[in-house]
Order: sequence, then structure tokens, then C-alpha cells
Amino acid sequence: MNQPQEVSALIAFFAGFLSFISPCVLPLFPSYLTYITGISFKELSEPQGKKLRGLTIIHSLLFIAGFSFVFILMGASATYLGQLFATHQSWMMKVGGILIVILGIHFTGLIRIPFLQMEKRFELREKPLGLLGSFLVGVVFAAGWTPCIGPILSTILIYASTSQKFSTGILLLTLYSMGLGLPFFISSLAFNSFLFAFEKIKRYMRVITLISGIFLILIGILMLTDTFRTLSYYFYSLSNP
Repeated sequence: MNQPQEVSALIAFFAGFLSFISPCVLPLFPSYLTYITGISFKELSEPQGKKLRGLTIIHSLLFIAGFSFVFILMGASATYLGQLFATHQSWMMKVGGILIVILGIHFTGLIRIPFLQMEKRFELREKPLGLLGSFLVGVVFAAGWTPCIGPILSTILIYASTSQKFSTGILLLTLYSMGLGLPFFISSLAFNSFLFAFEKIKRYMRVITLISGIFLILIGILMLTDTFRTLSYYFYSLSNP
């Protein structure tokens, strides 16, 4: 990874993690898991044999692959579109920074922007049969991201659109998908531990949302002031004296 990408890569991964613990994903995780695996809540809560554990692993990975495919495609598209306006990249960075600050303010709940609260979710009433079904559910999940996850995802897409390299958009959205997919996968394997942790976490959901909003605002300011590169080189110099 080249020097200027180090900080943005960490930000993309952390953004994915924030998406997982957002109020519209974390509380619904058990529902997603039972839906894609076809295993009941009770069965997931009990000690699993090799067969059930194997099903959980396969279906979870296919679900993650489904939404990762869409997100990475979005990242590649965002970078491609950004390159079409490469001569105006400085202005794109500033406008993108302003948009991200607005998204962050909306996310904190301090100011609500009505059109950002509209649902963009597609639903499958019945899961398609077989392993392919879990992949398709992941695709639908990504294509119909809700306002909760939208501002965070949009932040990474906006940053990807300002990149000079086509591969950067793919890399950033791959890392974003990993940040979202890794805790999903770990939680699916340790379902009872997830339930225990969720009971502790859910009382802090408002705080998590506020922190996420502040995170977006800071990213917007970094883009607006064009300090991403300076910050990247600073951390690079610390790790490579």
C-alpha cells in the first residue's frame, strides 16, 4: 500500500465496523443470521454440532460475499466517475468534504435532514433456496442500504471518487466490507457471546451513533482542508523512522 493510503485504509475498515454496530444493523443481526442460514434462534443459541456450524460458516461467508460484491462495485464506479472529472479534483475534494460534514451532522441527530431519512431498502419476503440464496440476500442487503448505514458508506464512496487511482476505490470498499463482514462472521460463530455483548452494548446505542456522526464530521474536515495526505505521511514517518 502506498503511503497516502495508509490512513484512508484504516478509516475505511473502521467505517465498516461502525456500520455493523449501527442501530439498523446490530439489533437485526440475529434476524439476518436466522434468515440466511434457515436455523432457528433456539438452535443458534444451543451448542452446535459440526453440521449446523458448517452451515452457519458457509451461509455467513456467502452473505458477506454478496454485500462485498456490491460495495466493491460501488467503489470502482465512484472512482471511475471521479476520474472523468479529474481536472476538478480539488473542488470535488472540498465539495465532498462539505457533504460528509452534513452527513455527519445528520447522523448525530442534532439536525435531521428529511430526505436522508427515507428508506432505500428492498426486501425479499422469502429467501431463495440453496447457497446462492445467501449470496443474493447479501446483494439485496447492500443494494438497499438504509439511512443508518448510508451516511457512513457514502463517506467512503465520496472519498473513493476523489482518488487518482482506479484501484483505490476497490481497495477502500474491500476494506469497508471487511470491517462490516468480519464482526458479522465472528458473531455468527459465537452467537451466545454476541447476545451477551449486545445486552451490554444496546444501552449505549445513542452514544455509538453520536460517535459515528463525529467521526464523519472529522473525515469531512480532513477532506475539506486536504489534510489526508499530510496525516498519512506523518503516520508513515512514525512507523518508518
